[in-house]
Amino acid sequence: MFTDNVKGDAAGETRGRGRPAGRTEQGEATRKMLYKTAIELICSRGYEATTLRDVSERAGVSPGLLYKYFASKRAVVLHLYDELSVEYATRAGEMPEGKWRDRFMFALSASLGVLSPHRQTLAALVPVLVGDPHQGLFAPETAFSRERVQAVFHRAITEAADAPRVEVGAAWGRLLYLAHLAIIMWWLLDKSPRQRATVGLLALVKQVLPTSAMTLRLRRVRRIVLAADQLLQEALFKETES
Repeated sequence: MFTDNVKGDAAGETRGRGRPAGRTEQGEATRKMLYKTAIELICSRGYEATTLRDVSERAGVSPGLLYKYFASKRAVVLHLYDELSVEYATRAGEMPEGKWRDRFMFALSASLGVLSPHRQTLAALVPVLVGDPHQGLFAPETAFSRERVQAVFHRAITEAADAPRVEVGAAWGRLLYLAHLAIIMWWLLDKSPRQRATVGLLALVKQVLPTSAMTLRLRRVRRIVLAADQLLQEALFKETES
């Protein structure tokens, strides 16, 4: 679902190429049908092997009509990011009060819950998520989605009952957001039956968190967290976020 406040490619790149200025019930139905068709093709053929002409042929519409709603494959992918991040931010609003480790596990489980129905599609997009400079996890064009999700982890730490001091809490929230992304990638690549390896990993993470909470009270550990956060921002977020 394209939200009206999303700019650029997330809203079909621009309104150019004849995109309708307004929304109608019939237009929304057409857009949803085209989006569903595009996602199905990407899921079955892979991102690189799918073309917009393939989508228009499968949907039984002209390429011109398709371009009115999705000006490129990038627009389709950014639409998916937008849809999932909005759903996740909504679900994260139910985060319970308590210690940050419990709130982090809630945020992580909620993320997996939102993404689970789309696992096959996201697995097909792994090369894009990791390496594409325009559509990847840390690309400037995907900041709208990344910021929504990262804000959840920020709140999970900084608004917890045992929240660290402000600067440490913000840094720890970013690092746990990155850890969450690593777990998501593990899950997408997990070939074990019913993602059994991911279930085991989550159990290990849950066991480690209480110890992490205690060590975070140590001054030396807090300095390490702040230093790691600086490196993280320089490596992944530099010139992509304000």
